[in-house]
Amino acid sequence: MANPSPQPSVSEPELFKTVLTPLLQDFQFWFKRTRELLEQEQLAFLGSQEQAELLNSLRETQRQVTVAQSLLEATHGETGIELAVLMPWHQLVLDCWQISTLFQQQP
Repeated sequence: MANPSPQPSVSEPELFKTVLTPLLQDFQFWFKRTRELLEQEQLAFLGSQEQAELLNSLRETQRQVTVAQSLLEATHGETGIELAVLMPWHQLVLDCWQISTLFQQQP
């Protein structure tokens, strides 16, 4: 006799909100922090063109994350985010961490 599949204790929309809300907040935190650094400092370890491109990428990605946050809120968690969308954001956060580390190591 097969056991029935256990029912999830949390609904899918609630799970989306539980996981995505803090993740998107973390993205916004790191993107804002790095954007402000790039706006205020010329970083010796980045060329000016590379810094400008990164700054533009951060601004665009912040807009995308804001839209995702708005959709998640407006649909009460009924909307997820494709992994193909999340992965570039995650990579950009890794870049932000690296920039923060390098900046702190500057003489």
